[in-house]
Amino acid sequence: MTPAIVVLTDFFAVSNRALSYAACLAVPLEAHLVLLHVSHDGLLAPDEYRGYRNAEQTQRALHTLAESQPVPTQVEISPDYLPEAVEKAVRHHQPQLLVLGRPGTATAPVEIVTSTALDLLRRVPYPLLIVPTVGWDTFPPRRLVLAVDGEPISLYENQQIVQQLLHALHGSLHLVHVAHNPELQHSALHILRTARTCGLAPEFTDDFTEAQVHMVPGLPPAEGILQTASDLEADLLVVVARRHNLLSSLFHRSVTAQLIGESPIPVLLLPALD
Repeated sequence: MTPAIVVLTDFFAVSNRALSYAACLAVPLEAHLVLLHVSHDGLLAPDEYRGYRNAEQTQRALHTLAESQPVPTQVEISPDYLPEAVEKAVRHHQPQLLVLGRPGTATAPVEIVTSTALDLLRRVPYPLLIVPTVGWDTFPPRRLVLAVDGEPISLYENQQIVQQLLHALHGSLHLVHVAHNPELQHSALHILRTARTCGLAPEFTDDFTEAQVHMVPGLPPAEGILQTASDLEADLLVVVARRHNLLSSLFHRSVTAQLIGESPIPVLLLPALD
């Protein structure tokens, strides 16, 4: 059985674009797709959508969408709410990746996508790829930027997707460390060792050295990360989403939430154990 990529989909252009991105990743990853449609979710099935599609039309449209993909694709329609539906899909498929589109429109404001993503990370500790509507045009993603805060990183066992992407896409990895307070800035060697210890960065080699660690002092974390990603012409931003940020009552102010809402390129979120 090939590995799975679960795409949370509706029938609007934004989710279809996220689906196209996921499908193109599935080819080099040798994965199949699962289109998960949640009928009672305000993000994936807004009120105006439900007004002109009944259950039979929804199923027919999803199967038509599945048949047009470049890899084997199956359809699942869930009567549950989104977190429960995704939990069931993850238990059943054990996917490499979850994929969610970020519309940023009046139909689905960025804040709704951000809160949905953070809720999913709380409930389902799986890599989650957020694909924005516009702002990126490079595929496949070959230049990945990983944001590292310098604290120890403990990841779940199911998070080999970064290594798999680098191998399948012949990509390169750059690390970025932003210290708002320069006195608390870690060394480049420390950042490299932190990423290597958790398996996100390769061993020290001639091809991966401290030169690929980018130190950014004096800027707020989200601003520094996005600026460095832009300077490096990155195709994909990788962020470790720490639990203490996700569970905070002020999660909307966290670095993770800012990056979900503001990044012009796709963001791959890796939930941490801590």
